[in-house]
Amino acid sequence: MVQCATNRVRVVILISGRGTNMQALVRAVQDEHLPVEIVAVLSNRADAGGLAWAQTQGLQTQVLSHRDHDSRTAFDAALQARLSELAPDFILLAGFMRVLGPELTHHFAGRIINIHPSLLPAFPGLHTHAQALAQGVQWHGCSVHFVTPILDHGPIIAQGVIPVLANDTPDTLAARLLPVEHAIYAQVLRWLAQGSIRLLADGRVEIPGQPHRAWLETGLYPQEHHELT
Repeated sequence: MVQCATNRVRVVILISGRGTNMQALVRAVQDEHLPVEIVAVLSNRADAGGLAWAQTQGLQTQVLSHRDHDSRTAFDAALQARLSELAPDFILLAGFMRVLGPELTHHFAGRIINIHPSLLPAFPGLHTHAQALAQGVQWHGCSVHFVTPILDHGPIIAQGVIPVLANDTPDTLAARLLPVEHAIYAQVLRWLAQGSIRLLADGRVEIPGQPHRAWLETGLYPQEHHELT
């Protein structure tokens, strides 16, 4: 299947908290005049800090609280209906802290994209930075991937990599990784806007002209990094 852009790409961004990755996506659209229409920023929490920021940018915001539904299935059905009304080309999860069920993910197959703070398939789920430190890995990172019914297991679009330093804590690791998350998610949005991302029948992702879709941050010198090429 080929993901292609026609005119402006319509996206809905889903958040649950402060939405720093959402902010990076919005700034990329604004600063680079990408052919992207951010249809809405939607949260499952009315107190999500990112909603107020999105409103200052003139974006439509919506709340669909999971607490108003008596089951995950009921919430998923309401979310699917709301997203269908908004009619996005892509749904971008940016710190959306709800596991999406199989019916919803099948309905929007190839159209939901998430960023996860680990080098998938390692460390799915929560507390990824603590997991990485507990396992003694020397490299950690983040992954932007298509969402499937299996949690944090969909086809990988791009990854960002940082070294694990001897004195790292989960908080310092998270703080050093966050700018890399912002960079690669914005890059994925550029590719979506260009219609470059191809989701192949075998479940792999292909982007013509981008054989190595990774961002390497050495962590040794703040200014040193290797951008996506």
